[in-house]
Amino acid sequence: MSTLFEFLPIGAYRTSASGKILRANAALVRMNGYDSEAALLAEVNEVGYQWYADPKRRQQFRDLLERDQLVIDFISEVHRNPVGDTIWVREAAHCVSNAQGELQYYEGTVEDITASHLAQLALVQNEERWKLALDSTGDGVWDWYVQTGVEYFSRRCKEIYGFAEGEIANRADALDGRTHPDDVAQMQRDREAHFNGEDDTYTNEHRILCKDGSWKWVLTRGMVISRDAHGEPLRMIGTHTDISARKNAEAQVWKQAHFDALTGLPNRRMLRHRLDNAIRHSQEHGEHLAILFIDLDHFKEVNDTLGHDGGDLLLVLAAQRIQNCLAADDTVARMGGDEFTVVLCNAGNSTHIKKAAQDILDSMATAFQIGSEQVFVSASVGVALYPQNATLVEELLKHADQALYVAKGAGRNRFSFFTPALQEAAVLRARLATELRQALPQQQFALVYQPIVHLRSGKVRKAEALLRWQHPQRGPVGPAQFIPIAESTGLIVEIGEWVFQQAASQVSQWQAAYGGDFQISVNKSPVQFHRRDTAQPSWSAYLQSMDLAGSSVAVEITEGLLLDTNSDVARQLEELRSCGIAISLDDFGTGYSSLTYLQKIAIDFIKIDQSFVRNLKPASTDLALCKAIIRMAHDLGMQVVAEGVETPEQRDLLVAADCDFGQGYWFARPMAVSAFEDFMVQSACE
Repeated sequence: MSTLFEFLPIGAYRTSASGKILRANAALVRMNGYDSEAALLAEVNEVGYQWYADPKRRQQFRDLLERDQLVIDFISEVHRNPVGDTIWVREAAHCVSNAQGELQYYEGTVEDITASHLAQLALVQNEERWKLALDSTGDGVWDWYVQTGVEYFSRRCKEIYGFAEGEIANRADALDGRTHPDDVAQMQRDREAHFNGEDDTYTNEHRILCKDGSWKWVLTRGMVISRDAHGEPLRMIGTHTDISARKNAEAQVWKQAHFDALTGLPNRRMLRHRLDNAIRHSQEHGEHLAILFIDLDHFKEVNDTLGHDGGDLLLVLAAQRIQNCLAADDTVARMGGDEFTVVLCNAGNSTHIKKAAQDILDSMATAFQIGSEQVFVSASVGVALYPQNATLVEELLKHADQALYVAKGAGRNRFSFFTPALQEAAVLRARLATELRQALPQQQFALVYQPIVHLRSGKVRKAEALLRWQHPQRGPVGPAQFIPIAESTGLIVEIGEWVFQQAASQVSQWQAAYGGDFQISVNKSPVQFHRRDTAQPSWSAYLQSMDLAGSSVAVEITEGLLLDTNSDVARQLEELRSCGIAISLDDFGTGYSSLTYLQKIAIDFIKIDQSFVRNLKPASTDLALCKAIIRMAHDLGMQVVAEGVETPEQRDLLVAADCDFGQGYWFARPMAVSAFEDFMVQSACE
């Protein structure tokens, strides 16, 4: 009668206590390459042969069976003698005893697992080769058993973070726990996206804390290679790639694009970004902002004097001083050159804004130590308010700039708040700039002349030519309004040439009437020195073409021009003086002149600024200053013209101080040609 033993799909056997095979089912016979059970039993029991490819496996099997009375999943490679090859089998066996516990026989099963075992071996070998290949590229390999939390890290993976073998646990949280807090949330989102099938692979960039306390950026990539019956991830393999160098390079590029290389402050782009954020915050919370435009007064003079290295150091120190005046949530940015912008947050209190602006002015007013030199500058500040003055960024910046223009025009070293009137003034300046282009072609300009009186004799041998603009609709436009516009637009070059030619023509006529030593002085803007029209003949050549001596004209320059280290400026001044044209230094005492500058350029006349003359009184400080200037000028071979003489007392004090010339309303106001000629006739009769 057939039994289950005979019909089992896997091999089955029964042996005696001594190990003799008593029974073998059909599956076991076929598995070992025999035709019948008898053939198998005869050869194994009577002839005997080595079944296990590894001889030690037979004894290992018997030891387990005797010890435990049971063997399960004993996997070995075995010979099939009649066929001459080997297969892989999984064995199970147990002891069968009688009621008294005496061993009767052994029963066991043998399953051919060659196909699955070789496939598993190939998988393991491929996986090891894959890990080896990844390790050789410098990537660290990790193997994560997701549901148990066990994770194995390759040697290279540990080396990336400075760990040796045994210094980091085989747990997922060993590296996850060292992930930068700011990166954890995104890392978890990227993992879930892969676990849920949204992304085919897992990719993420994050920072990990190294053994030495530094942070490294890594690119981690991985893939789930096995899931359970419910689709949940069981095992995931991936890599870590050190991308710190790339991240550092990207950070450097970003920094260069958003921060000033010299001062380290935010630049225009970053300022715009922060200002946009500040405005959104203010809108959400009902708060106010203040925008401060800051410009260093006379920075160019310092830069020209100490060189660009000294100027750069001054900018760095100025940036630090501004920052020290602000709260932590405020922003200061460098806009370029010597211009800075401040964003004051939560600036609803005007007292707070004024204090911040004044603190900045005060911080700039103290000396800057630049190498062995002490340098003094000041600052001008323009203030615009959000949302009072504007709600758009561009409007706010424009209004702050307009307020800065007013602060500088009011004498500098002060702050000014934007008002609607400033917008009107800005619009007017823009319109005047357009209309100024038509003033010269349409003959809207005219020259007036103010006498310059020789104080000892009372004779008039000189006059200053002054430009006037008679606008066809607006009427007279003052020089204080249109000259700065002409300079900023460059129109002053063409206008200045016209003024010189008109004055040259006029001095030719007046020399014929009043004597060959009569002289007219004309003002020459620094812009004319830097942007002269090379198509025009030089002033000396023009005078020669009119048979006029160079001494017929004096050129009035400002003190700031003396500080210009441009060799071309010095050469132009020398050319003027070499042909006899006198050089007159205007508004002396209001700028930064020193004996050093006066020695570099030969000056014929110094004009004392009217701010010193206006308050001249006996024993006054202004009188002492005027006397000192006059004495110094005479010692240097220069003559002195006092501007703004308005009273006989001022004239007398200047005469007593040995001043050479006087100019001002006490003698005469600026006059048209005909009025000047009448004045000269009247003066001759007195």
